[in-house]
Amino acid sequence: MVDSPSAEFDSFIRHRSPALLRAAYLLTGDQHLAEDLVQSALARTHRSWRRLHDSGNAEAYTRKVMYHLQVAWWRRGKVAEVLPGELPERGRGGDHSGASALKLSLRAALLKLSDKQRAVLVLRFFEDRTEAEAAEVLGVSVGTVKSQTAKALARLRVIAPELSDLHVANGAAR
Repeated sequence: MVDSPSAEFDSFIRHRSPALLRAAYLLTGDQHLAEDLVQSALARTHRSWRRLHDSGNAEAYTRKVMYHLQVAWWRRGKVAEVLPGELPERGRGGDHSGASALKLSLRAALLKLSDKQRAVLVLRFFEDRTEAEAAEVLGVSVGTVKSQTAKALARLRVIAPELSDLHVANGAAR
């Protein structure tokens, strides 16, 4: 039995929304803005669902739309409303105090970066994109990606030195 396009899209949302929301949260630094970003991206994905599902590119398309929307928002100079939020958890159970402290530290540090710097870091290190891929997604030059990455990492070293061993100590925290 073949699922209807609507049922397939519903399944896509159920299974991929948590990962999309984590990426959006890292981009926006705010739970509510992240939810808005994912919702807007999913609305656009829904309009192109038949083509995307047939090609198997639905998640890649949705993520690219998220980044384009975020870039458009910060290019307009929109001042983001800052509301307290929680980073979505990947799982439940167990003692996660160390992971929670790391998430709080990472969140605070990311919020001290500019929107552009945060977007570049999310693409390069959370999404594991190349400089060229990040430049294409953001609609900027590779040189801009390189310079924004260097500035963001330098700033992180100053404002959050406790994160310096993050890539070695906890690859799952990305």
